[in-house]
Amino acid sequence: MKNKYVDLIEQTFEFPNEEFSVKENELNWFGIPLMDIIKQYGTPLRITYLPKIGQNIQRARRMFNVAMAKVDYNADYHYSYCTKSSHFSFIMEEVLKNEVEIEISSAFDINILESLYESGQLKKDRFIICNGFKRPQYIENIHNLIKSGFTNVIPILDNIFELDQLLSDSNLKFNIGIRIASEEEPKFTFYTSRLGIRQNNIINYYKSKIQNNPNVKLKMLHFFINTGIKDTLYYWNELNKAVSLYCELKQICPDLDCLNIGGGFPIQNYLDFEYDYEYMAEEIVAQIKNICKQNNVPEPNIFTEFGSFTVGESGAMLYSIINQKQQNDRELWNMIDSSFMTTLPDTWAINQRYVLLAINNWDTEYERVHLGGLTCDSEDFYNADAHSNAVFLPKIRQIEGNQYIGFFHMGAYQEALSGFGGIQHCLIPGPKLVIVDKDENGEYTTKLFAKEQSYKSMLKILGY
Repeated sequence: MKNKYVDLIEQTFEFPNEEFSVKENELNWFGIPLMDIIKQYGTPLRITYLPKIGQNIQRARRMFNVAMAKVDYNADYHYSYCTKSSHFSFIMEEVLKNEVEIEISSAFDINILESLYESGQLKKDRFIICNGFKRPQYIENIHNLIKSGFTNVIPILDNIFELDQLLSDSNLKFNIGIRIASEEEPKFTFYTSRLGIRQNNIINYYKSKIQNNPNVKLKMLHFFINTGIKDTLYYWNELNKAVSLYCELKQICPDLDCLNIGGGFPIQNYLDFEYDYEYMAEEIVAQIKNICKQNNVPEPNIFTEFGSFTVGESGAMLYSIINQKQQNDRELWNMIDSSFMTTLPDTWAINQRYVLLAINNWDTEYERVHLGGLTCDSEDFYNADAHSNAVFLPKIRQIEGNQYIGFFHMGAYQEALSGFGGIQHCLIPGPKLVIVDKDENGEYTTKLFAKEQSYKSMLKILGY
């Protein structure tokens, strides 16, 4: 009877694969022996594997360029990175190595861009797409960015009042975009996104506020839906409406030549995840071309804004099982040495699931468990994988030493939502953060970016 953990994984998924493999009963991630990392740095531990970032950027760029070639698409593709997914310097520097455009959403983003320019990482001809609701400091920083010589800054109007604020400096001439307030998914709480300008108002708004204004040109129409790019009737319907609006605007606005299709490709959050990326890229490009052709309008330059797709699969979170509790006849609780609420907040806030695997003891029998965090909150747990309503891990009672587990593809948003370096629930310290890269010989290297949070840093924040 095959009842070892390795048997469970191999029988359930196509395993090993190009990302995960097992050697001497221990998990390797992109060829990296994770137990070696744990022995060096301990747990809890965040890891960022930098090479995966460039791989995903080039993959998407290649797919869209191939899709354009297939239908003889007569415009360009631009890959944009959403900084809100992760603002860390090592992430931004890796992203910018791939000559991408940048999408931002706050005033402080611009201070980051200025720092990246000063260090030689960012060129002034990169497109800077300024999304989000714009308060005075954000407006001022946009003005400063344009004045300093950045030639492709495009503020995206989120509401009908922002243009007057942007035009408060009468000496500036610049391009803008308009964000469409798209309809939300049918099951969502609201009918229409709170972000952007109502679709029915955009044409009249352009005619009254932009068309005859010598200081501003409409360059981009921005379309975004929260679900990301999915092969659903809802997505194709919203894309169709956005492209049709683009065509209507283009006929009265010759400066308009960019369509930003916003929300990104999904990432793998379970091992048997399937998604036809090539088909989706080809279908998006073909539909945009066909709608433009029907309206006798030139195809627009296509911008995508990929945040999670860029950095999500580069992240891992490693824990140690510090003890096991049996709370009734059927429920076993494996307690981790940190907290899900404070290190993987999306598992609590939106029930997000990630790839979960044991790091060691793959030759041990498995058992069904619940995973518990260290806070005193009843919601601090993880008890289901994306592919099933259960978690299975090696039996604690059959092993010597510690059992380690890893959550993978959690590289987007989790540090920011956790409040990196701040105060965590129940004063659970923030974990170490280690950067993993490869040298010119293809050997992996590690660098400690942040130590585990100390009590002194917490007390200082709290005013003690």
